[in-house]
Amino acid sequence: MKIILFGASGMLGQGVLRECLLDPEVTRVASVTRRSSGQQAAKLHEYVMPDLFDLSSIEPELCDYDGCLFCLGASRAHLSESEYRRINHDLPLAVARALLRQSPGLVFEYVSGAGTDSSERGRVMWARVKGGTENALLALPFKAAYMLRPGLIQPLHGIVSRTPLYRVLYGVMGPFFPVLKALAPKALLTTEELGRAMISIVKEGAPKTILEATDLNGLLLQKSAK
Repeated sequence: MKIILFGASGMLGQGVLRECLLDPEVTRVASVTRRSSGQQAAKLHEYVMPDLFDLSSIEPELCDYDGCLFCLGASRAHLSESEYRRINHDLPLAVARALLRQSPGLVFEYVSGAGTDSSERGRVMWARVKGGTENALLALPFKAAYMLRPGLIQPLHGIVSRTPLYRVLYGVMGPFFPVLKALAPKALLTTEELGRAMISIVKEGAPKTILEATDLNGLLLQKSAK
């Protein structure tokens, strides 16, 4: 199974990349990123691109892949709506359209966020924008597309967020994650669990196209019960 990964240098992408490299069924990972992840592995092929809107130089190398795991995005802090839309709507759509030309039979997974507004009419800017992104991606003729809304995520294995505010928040919340996991096991995911769930969806699909944290945890429980 061959995977294309966007966002491997971010917190979520680091976790997903780790699981891809550990999974024996994943034979090749094309990591497309603006900065190197620093990882090295025989099946990892990293493409550092200064402009992710223009993949023309590597498009021929993204042919016949099984899945794209899109974990790239920007925090809404300090961004205007137009700036936020460019990164969280225009970019994933530009990437998806480029991949359709090379790997139309792949499964496209987009990490959105809990509270995303599918109606695109709500008052919360980021939720409207991501709702529009989800709707546009679901309309593209891939083999399948899934929108993931994981909510609270616990970073594991030394993974940290690149966003200073999030690093502080995760540092404060760290001791409480085990308690939260015990009280609401289906509402919280670790970076490890998110990565495993995304790989599982490429392999086996999912019962619906928009997946909340409880759905993702449910997929992992089903997989472990087999």
